[in-house]
Amino acid sequence: MNPTINTPLDLPCGARLSNRLCKAALTEGLADPMNRATPELETLYRRWSLGGAGLLITGNVQCDRTHLERPGNVVIDNNGGLDALRSYAQAGRTAGNHLWMQINHPGRQTPKSVNPNPLAPSAISLDVLGDNFGPPREASEAEILDLIRRFAHVAVVARDTGFTGVQIHGAHGYLVSQFLSPLSNTRTDAWGGSLGNRARFVLEIVRAMRAGVGADFPISIKLNSSDFQKNGFTNEEAAQVARWLQEAGIDLIELSGGTYEQLVMLGSGKEDEAAQPARESTRRREAYFLEYAALIKPQVTVPVMVTGGFRTRAGMNDALGSGATDVIGLGRPFCTDPEVANKLLAGTVDRIDAYELTKKLAADAPIPDGPPGLRQQIESFGQLGWFCLQNIYLGQGLEPDTEMSVWDAYNRYGENEARTAGRMIRPGATVS
Repeated sequence: MNPTINTPLDLPCGARLSNRLCKAALTEGLADPMNRATPELETLYRRWSLGGAGLLITGNVQCDRTHLERPGNVVIDNNGGLDALRSYAQAGRTAGNHLWMQINHPGRQTPKSVNPNPLAPSAISLDVLGDNFGPPREASEAEILDLIRRFAHVAVVARDTGFTGVQIHGAHGYLVSQFLSPLSNTRTDAWGGSLGNRARFVLEIVRAMRAGVGADFPISIKLNSSDFQKNGFTNEEAAQVARWLQEAGIDLIELSGGTYEQLVMLGSGKEDEAAQPARESTRRREAYFLEYAALIKPQVTVPVMVTGGFRTRAGMNDALGSGATDVIGLGRPFCTDPEVANKLLAGTVDRIDAYELTKKLAADAPIPDGPPGLRQQIESFGQLGWFCLQNIYLGQGLEPDTEMSVWDAYNRYGENEARTAGRMIRPGATVS
């Protein structure tokens, strides 16, 4: 029989997922001023655990306190908080589901307010509107080796504090993705140039993790199926990297796409010749990246997960039954309804509307005119902020505010980030 969302899944390492639904990684911004886990994260993940998904993946946990995706990230970098991590992990496993820690380093996508000159494979600045990101500096080989050690160390801490697996964030233009892309990696040493050299960083991370956590602990990766940028990381290159990752011992490959310069992962993006219109089959099967996964999945035997754009129970089951994917990743629907997985598994809902809701809110938003691309950026980051704020409310034990406009979310989210940044205790500061 063809698998459905209710079918369990066995992973290469021997672990089993109880069903095919995953709460994909979503940034939370709920860490304390020392970037440690908090009771709010426990509340949030307990609610999601009880929501029914067989797998929950945390928002990106950083491996370096001087490089954050946002000020409220959890970080494992000699900043203590191990008991808080254990409580977080226990809460996120309340219903017997898997809870995997997503491990990340944002590289040049670190906000200037956190680090004005972040590490990156090459000293190439982001091509985005505004002045939120400082010029990066090229990492030395010693720093690259230290970054690999940091990723592996966080994986071991995740295992030891009760998380049941880890995911490397290798997508969306963060550090691993920067190494993979020829647009952001122009190095001429062993870490750049050919695809094999550009992939060396992530493959060494996987090998170091596997040596640290053992053979029976799930290691997964979120990988761009494409950067959707001219001369960037391509779908064909992603397929080759996926084969190498399988050989290195990966248990699950989640396919996504885009960067801060091309916001495909948010359902939008700048027009360029690399971002082709969705084919009709993709529209039928709903998800953004299924068409690109079609090239990659037949070339590996490890399970593949696709996240982004699934709207109907029938579409999810069709994608699984056709062999297009092995796991359905859902992100934003969990922000407006923590019980969405239970409802889909029981068949009490056939359609989820979180996507359409914010698209309507964005279309209705009174956003002022400005330079080319400004409205699109505000809409994209306004929608992102809208969902981030819902997660904050859920972590506080509140219900989502689905009446909030995208324009209000854009402003409220910015204010929240400023407050969070203002409370941060910087690495090396004296703590009273």
